[in-house]
Amino acid sequence: MTASTDTSTPLALSPASLLPRDGLTGTLVGRVWQPAAASAVAGPCVVTLRPEGVFDLSAQFPTMSTLLDQADPAQAARQTPGLRLCSVDELLANSLPGQRDERRPSLLAPCDLQVVKAAGVTFAASLIERVIEEQARGDASRAQGLRSQVVGLIGESLADIRPGSEQAQALKALLQEKGLWSQYLEVGIGPDAEVFTKAPVLASVGSGEDIGIRADSAWNNPEPEVVLAVNSRGDIVGASLGNDVNLRDIEGRSALLLGKAKDNNASCAIGPFIRLFDASYGLDQVRNETVHLRVAGGPDGFELRGVNTMASISRDPSDLVAQTLAAHQYPDGFMLFLGTLFAPIEDRDQPGGGFTHQLGDVVTIQSEWLGALHNRVTHSETAAPWRFGLRAFISNLAQRGLLHDRTL
Repeated sequence: MTASTDTSTPLALSPASLLPRDGLTGTLVGRVWQPAAASAVAGPCVVTLRPEGVFDLSAQFPTMSTLLDQADPAQAARQTPGLRLCSVDELLANSLPGQRDERRPSLLAPCDLQVVKAAGVTFAASLIERVIEEQARGDASRAQGLRSQVVGLIGESLADIRPGSEQAQALKALLQEKGLWSQYLEVGIGPDAEVFTKAPVLASVGSGEDIGIRADSAWNNPEPEVVLAVNSRGDIVGASLGNDVNLRDIEGRSALLLGKAKDNNASCAIGPFIRLFDASYGLDQVRNETVHLRVAGGPDGFELRGVNTMASISRDPSDLVAQTLAAHQYPDGFMLFLGTLFAPIEDRDQPGGGFTHQLGDVVTIQSEWLGALHNRVTHSETAAPWRFGLRAFISNLAQRGLLHDRTL
């Protein structure tokens, strides 16, 4: 996919926009930071959203991992009474970029103990852009000329090729003969998916928080994605939205720099909630999600819009989960980014320079079923430092009396 100029779908930066189009019809769960002013000890709470308000489920489910491991997580969330923290409107109004009041409850990333994984090169258009990054060696000024060359040789019909098929193997042989085979093509049309670890446990940011790019990156972009919630048994139990921030210049220099390009302070956003699978929403809806993106430029008034259509994915979400589980266990579950069609090529700063973020950009990622994730761009080096790790989390749960006679 290339970025779209379609403006038919509103991407409003408002509290109401954080909810799915059907409001509170589905089972929406998340995590909220409850400040000390409202509680004896400040800390993260597992919550569910209901018409009557935001309800803390932590007494029964101290972690999101615990809730997702229930036999029927959606039923557990609905049937647990919980403790009312605030109204839904109050929480949403305090979970927009630049509008947070630390004295009031605000959204965190909805996952906690889950490992954050990401699948890459799962769409044909983004596959072509990865090849271009590699050929350009991370130099954005070379991308435009390389794009026509690569598309001329490969074409734009890779979406019709099933990864690992005989047709894919024949294309691989042809491209090797032309000297154009790439490690990105290997994972894009070969039998094995690219699955990597995006962020440490507890390091993701939620809606309203700043998202970070490295100060030494001059070519980068958002990646709007659907994120699956998978429990310890490997069951897909819900979905959320995510921004897998991509530093194109750093990864383009070498795929061995993937960790430097992908895993930085505040570089992973997930939210606003996890929509648990129930009668109103399931994996079939995930397969047909349309994810809209808007970047509203703070400094220069630039606007970028894009669309990520899950129906165009080259590997089924269930296959990506199976490949993630093939040779590893996840006793606390995992979150899995499914990849994106989005690869912006519009010029922003100069002709032929393509798109890159500027500080102050507000990124909105929205879908009909999952609501909207809003984040403002800053440098990873100056974003709020990540200090609430596993030791702090366990200590906090203990102080709040949530570890007594129960598991995490």
